[in-house]
Amino acid sequence: MVSLINTIETCHDDMIHGAELDYYGLYLATCSSDNSVKIFDVKNEEHVLVAELVGHRGPVWEVSWAHPKFGNVLASCSYDRKVIFWKKTGPTWHKSYEYNSESSVNSIAWAPHEFGMILACASSDGSISFLTFNTEHNTWDSEKIPNAHAIGCNSISWFPSTTFPTMGNLQKQPVKRLASGGCDNYVKLWIEKNGRWFEETRLEAHSDWVRHVEWAPTYGGCKTQIASASQDRHVIIWTSDNMTTWTSRTLNVFDDVVWSVSWSLTGKMLAVTGADSKISIWKENKDHHWTSVTD
Repeated sequence: MVSLINTIETCHDDMIHGAELDYYGLYLATCSSDNSVKIFDVKNEEHVLVAELVGHRGPVWEVSWAHPKFGNVLASCSYDRKVIFWKKTGPTWHKSYEYNSESSVNSIAWAPHEFGMILACASSDGSISFLTFNTEHNTWDSEKIPNAHAIGCNSISWFPSTTFPTMGNLQKQPVKRLASGGCDNYVKLWIEKNGRWFEETRLEAHSDWVRHVEWAPTYGGCKTQIASASQDRHVIIWTSDNMTTWTSRTLNVFDDVVWSVSWSLTGKMLAVTGADSKISIWKENKDHHWTSVTD
């Protein structure tokens, strides 16, 4: 059984679109249609507001913390076509870099820290952009997959490990992989080879926009899983043991549009949120059937 621990009053003036705890669970970042990003100290029950970051000129869709090895860095993306990097220096937060896209930036995700500071960005023009921090020149470099999804790209998620177990052996060469979901109803998998990105696999099962995708954490098992949420009211679990052949299983058909999915840290449970105003948590049993733990 899952129970509510506490509630945080953010004092945002409009709808909250994203909330994410940092790596250690000490700080919470929130973003809203009031164009602001807020950071709260949640170590104690008081939940102290430590920073209000103002720089966007439109609804802020998502926030994402960088790995702590890079310091206190937070990225945010917005309808205003901007991605802003915020950095804490001493006691204060400031804007360290701003990237301008050609359309609304709907989703952002940091690559596994082994690859360095790389942020992937999904945009309404259908493209996926990669922003990489150049340590030699202290600048941000950018590259793009144009037309990754027809109409628009809604969500992105990195493969969480730099190696993938296959037939009992681990690949020795780290491989960058990415999953994306778009308005063309597809979940697509991308792989980088020789410095260029290629579409590796196209997963077809949804009948409407894919709103969110998330790769499950991997801890030495021989299979990998991706969860996708769609406007067709379905959540689908995609499973593969070789990154080539994928099987799909419908987790559930919900009463309304499904907005997002989120795996637990062990990859054993999945949280689902949607337009039905509910959060449900699901768990896979030994017979590989998913059941609702709480609603």
